[in-house]
Amino acid sequence: MPDRTAGTILVTGAGSGIGRATARAFLAEGWRVALLGRRKAALEETAGQGDALVLQADAGDPAEVAAAFARLRSEWGRLDVLFNNAGIALPGAPIDEIAVEDWLRLCQTNITGMFLCAREAFGMMRRQSPQGGRIINNGSISAHVPRPGSVPYTMSKHAVTGLTRTLALDGRPFDIACGQIDIGNALTEISAKFPSGVPQADGSIRAEPVMEVGHVAEAVLHMARLPLSVNIPFLTIMARDMPYIGRG
Repeated sequence: MPDRTAGTILVTGAGSGIGRATARAFLAEGWRVALLGRRKAALEETAGQGDALVLQADAGDPAEVAAAFARLRSEWGRLDVLFNNAGIALPGAPIDEIAVEDWLRLCQTNITGMFLCAREAFGMMRRQSPQGGRIINNGSISAHVPRPGSVPYTMSKHAVTGLTRTLALDGRPFDIACGQIDIGNALTEISAKFPSGVPQADGSIRAEPVMEVGHVAEAVLHMARLPLSVNIPFLTIMARDMPYIGRG
């Protein structure tokens, strides 16, 4: 893949939050953007009038992911960047109060979904001409330190780090770069309650600062624009004063 300022990117979880903001930022920069998510209407809202390919699919469903990538190959012929972003969270609770069904549901998106989309993207990038591409996984501050009562989410984000490290190694012979963006307190639907107060490590409830989600989109754009001879393995972006080391 030649050095360039625009190319093709697939964004998972593109119907809301970080995925929507990032997809729109790439569209504004002239990229061709594929939008993958479960809700077609939400994906179409993200696309607006941009040059977007709507791929309705559940990131955790092997058949749906394979079909979405097959359509992308058929219509575009190549993929330069995957923003492997789709993920869900559960309400905070001690591990013995977490339903096994909820754990499995989270894993299906946060771990299996990441694997499936990375697998399809890696295979496509390996076999396209010119060979190569970039995979950017959405980690989290929770890939480093947990919030109280967050066993499923924290476990899943540590798994994403393992995926990133291994793909960064396995991709070298094929000109495939892999990095991870770890995000803290970007203002989305999930973090809307943070300024009102969330549980801290010391048991208290305190307000936390948030940042505009557009800053995350800009960071992903920066990673995507780099030549494939350059990689940012891990990039942390966060609201400056959020509790991080020690979580308060």
